Amino acid sequence: MSLQRLATLNTGATIPLVGLGSYESKTNEVKQAVLTALEAGYRHIDTAWIYGNEKEIGEAIQESKVPRSELFVTTKIWNNSHRPEDILPALETSLKNLGLDYVDLYLM
Repeated sequence: MSLQRLATLNTGATIPLVGLGSYESKTNEVKQAVLTALEAGYRHIDTAWIYGNEKEIGEAIQESKVPRSELFVTTKIWNNSHRPEDILPALETSLKNLGLDYVDLYLM
């Protein structure tokens, strides 16, 4: 399967069918893993605040030669931040960690 295959969501947005997950990726290894994946053609990167590696993933995204517009970045809110007043601050923390202005998918 090509890494460029996409699924179209009901909003019209597209999501790459193949992505790199970062659960339990060590902070001293994940940056290189993301850089290697992006070089290999991956365009979907999945992380979460609770994984503790958003900063390193963001550094890899910034250092890669892949334009942000070509990437699909997913992160997740942790289960202790689902109160309405906690959602936006949690998202802002993830955006800051990632060094991004937006994520493509924010899972709750």
